[in-house]
Amino acid sequence: MTEGTLTRLLHSRYIQVLTLALVVQTVLFYTAAHGEKIPLAKPLDDFPSQIGPWTLQQTGVVEPEVRDVLKADDLMTRWYVDPALGGADLFVAYFKTQRTGQSPHSPKNCLPGSGWSPSVTGYIDVNIPSRDETIRINKYIVTKGDSKDVVLYWYQAQNRVIADEFAAKFYLVTDSIRYHRSDTALVRVVVPVQGVSEADAVARGVAFVQVVYPELKAFLPG
Repeated sequence: MTEGTLTRLLHSRYIQVLTLALVVQTVLFYTAAHGEKIPLAKPLDDFPSQIGPWTLQQTGVVEPEVRDVLKADDLMTRWYVDPALGGADLFVAYFKTQRTGQSPHSPKNCLPGSGWSPSVTGYIDVNIPSRDETIRINKYIVTKGDSKDVVLYWYQAQNRVIADEFAAKFYLVTDSIRYHRSDTALVRVVVPVQGVSEADAVARGVAFVQVVYPELKAFLPG
């Protein structure tokens, strides 16, 4: 690498870092000066126990120490079962604001920290028939010993479904500036690959997402 090339590279990185710093400074100033609009959402405790053919079988408990780490304003963890397909775990963490250090913890970071190893990462497009729309979400296959799970997850904010973590950060900045909002939710669906093929587990997760997503639209701020 020549000295000229190195100089241009360093200058380019300096400009990028400086630009990011200015953007963050602008966001902090703008939101501090004008306040933040925190929309109302329905309590997740009121989420229906029956969603199409899926019936609530068990409501999970989030331990106080876990709540302290997550710092979410509302949480839900439930196990639903479709008699024809099997079960799926639903976890939702809602954050009214991300200005005070609260933000969703990406499953790509949390699951490996719990001993799960990723074997497949990517995206999947899910058609939502009841809304005539298609959403792109994360598909994450993880293993732990003899166990294997299909993990489908996304971020939901301001009528958007966001799969990519970097895109979520981008929208956090732009929405803070334009709308004075930084609220968001992490939605995660987990299907065990047990007694079925990986493809069947993915199909079950997709079928669950297709009925859960429209219901969540009524509980999370648009």
